[in-house]
Amino acid sequence: MNTKENQEQLEFRRRGLIDQFKQIDEQTREVRADRNLEVDRQRLIGSHHFSRASTECIDLYTHGFFIATVMTTQAVNEGIIKFVAARNNLNQKNMNHTDLLKTLKDKRIISKACFEVSEQIRGSYRNDVHHMNPPVAKIDFPKLAKKNIQNLAVIEREIWATNFRNGKMIPIQPKYWDTNPDGTITVNLRGGF
Repeated sequence: MNTKENQEQLEFRRRGLIDQFKQIDEQTREVRADRNLEVDRQRLIGSHHFSRASTECIDLYTHGFFIATVMTTQAVNEGIIKFVAARNNLNQKNMNHTDLLKTLKDKRIISKACFEVSEQIRGSYRNDVHHMNPPVAKIDFPKLAKKNIQNLAVIEREIWATNFRNGKMIPIQPKYWDTNPDGTITVNLRGGF
């Protein structure tokens, strides 16, 4: 087969995929809108190394990728807790997630509610999901994904809570935000209505 035939076949397949994606989009638009609306979220979070993944959790859930949502919420949860510990100058060396969380709670760096939801995310079949162990076949991933996103929102609201005064954002806990030399703050803005 020559190159021209290969290109023609590729273009034929490409047009077919575009039509297929358009049909899927039209058939799933309403359910995706409903899923997006049913999950709460912190609208603004600091722009950090895990911010994009955190926002992607919402997109994954919206589009029905529930296993990926669970895995990503678990990873973001762990990343945020390590970030909070680092911003509070805690030595994390040789500390597992639960011990780190307990230390943060005992030092009143995070609330009891934040501690509990972080532990719930961590306890949401983390090892089974990440290692694709046989119990994953029995997990209700849509339900678990929604719960993990709601729990992650509790953590993010606590860490990145803000007020607004005279059109200016005022962080409740400034140590978790990076302020630029000109006094502005780079944020990750979550879409949706």
